[in-house]
Amino acid sequence: MKQIFAIVWMITILTLTQPVNTFAEISNLQPCKNSTAFSKRLNNSIKKLENRMQKYDPATPPYLALQEQIKKTQVRFDNYSKSGVLCGTEGLPHLIADGRWNHAGEFMAPGLLFIYITGWIGWVGRKYIQEIATTNKPTEKEIIIDVPLAIKFSVSGFTWPLAAIKEFTSGELLAQDNDITVSPR
Repeated sequence: MKQIFAIVWMITILTLTQPVNTFAEISNLQPCKNSTAFSKRLNNSIKKLENRMQKYDPATPPYLALQEQIKKTQVRFDNYSKSGVLCGTEGLPHLIADGRWNHAGEFMAPGLLFIYITGWIGWVGRKYIQEIATTNKPTEKEIIIDVPLAIKFSVSGFTWPLAAIKEFTSGELLAQDNDITVSPR
């Protein structure tokens, strides 16, 4: 028993005493602005669009649309190269979600936005179901949605985190133990 404790203690000490910057570099990834494969991908995309443009007369709608698409492609690739995103050997940007703060914007901002939007949808649906449960025909209003009521909750749903905290602290958010059915097994 003492040996196991000593081994666990040594592993813990060795793990905790390592320097903070011991992360190994991410294999085969480099900043997109330095990647030749990324540059090739940009050039190939623009060449394909320019070849399609040659099929149309200048000043025609398809020609102008392709010209606009070339500009958007250049801006997109420029934004990737400026953002510090890392590209692989195939020239595509990769998102790094390993906990490093210098890559937090690649995953955390979209992740938090996703959580906020899904929470909004869930909160609005919850409020709608609670409201229609008090009507004469709640099942009918689940099938045929009461649009004005749903819009009312959708518009007010953007404050769902604050409303959830308020309901949690007041005890309204969670059901009482005696209200939850339990299997007899």
